[in-house]
Amino acid sequence: MTPVKLAIAGGGVIGRRHAVSIAEAAHAELIAVADPAASGNAMAEEFGVPLHTSIEALLEAESVDGVIVSTPTEHHFQPTMAALDVGCHVLVEKPIMPTIEEAEKVVVKEAASGRHVLVGHHRRYYALMHKAREIVQSGQLGQLVAMSGQWTARKNDDYYAPDWRKKWEAGPVLTNLIHEVDSLRFICGEVESIAAEVSHEVRGWEKEDAAAMVMRFASGALATFVLSDQTTSPWSWEFGTGETPFFPKSGQNSVRFMGTKAALDFPNLVLWHHGDDEPDWNHAIKPEEIAVELDNAYVRQIEHFCAVIGGREEPVISAKDATATLRTTLAVFEAARTGQRIML
Repeated sequence: MTPVKLAIAGGGVIGRRHAVSIAEAAHAELIAVADPAASGNAMAEEFGVPLHTSIEALLEAESVDGVIVSTPTEHHFQPTMAALDVGCHVLVEKPIMPTIEEAEKVVVKEAASGRHVLVGHHRRYYALMHKAREIVQSGQLGQLVAMSGQWTARKNDDYYAPDWRKKWEAGPVLTNLIHEVDSLRFICGEVESIAAEVSHEVRGWEKEDAAAMVMRFASGALATFVLSDQTTSPWSWEFGTGETPFFPKSGQNSVRFMGTKAALDFPNLVLWHHGDDEPDWNHAIKPEEIAVELDNAYVRQIEHFCAVIGGREEPVISAKDATATLRTTLAVFEAARTGQRIML
């Protein structure tokens, strides 16, 4: 099979992760990098491909099938639209855009272009995500009543050296919570409403330090979630799964789904149930570990992108679907600003 020719716009940390995944994926080839920064130059040299200072220059000079947009969130729109303009498929990092207005323009452009826009909610490629969805939606927990979760970590000070990481678009709501929201939508269904509080008490920057929210799902299930990038804790997806090698693994679960018959610890799947006894507090509840291998979601994402470009698969996470995740996530800011429950 002829390799699918891919280019990357944005040579930072996530851009390099995509480049490594392209090298490991079947039937994918990195053709060029677009980035005016030194990090782009370093990545182009490392992978032995041409460097261009803009996506327009790259698209004019190179023949590519798909573009991966891994620029900072506030700069997602222009390279995405430029790629669609010349007939390329796009894989854009999450969040799809910083605003609903830009996201909806991308959805319209995608439909008009006849090309696909995939969004980098990479967790959807993990088998453990699909297993959790199966357990919740099959009724193994009984009726889903409640969920509680948190993403709490303390990012290193150097992380915030670039000024753009102090802005609201780069805060933990749009950088980290959006992963959690997408996971919850995928596992539990649509969120109907959100109430929230946001805090800036630690850093005092434009981006938030913490957020807490109450969500109601369309199914009637209720959820609470706490988020912070300024807290020392072992409770986050990355710490629990060991997905990212340079974040020490804690193995601790950070989300719990609770139903009328059983409960599920996540992301390391542990099903708590009463066996053949009545599922009430008079009977012992025991844990059942469900082993699911943590595969390489980034490589699977690239292979899926190539399959979509080749017409062999439909997008796992489309621009329209990712826009729904963005709308739900941005409702946290609106709920905190207005002090009102936001209906979705």
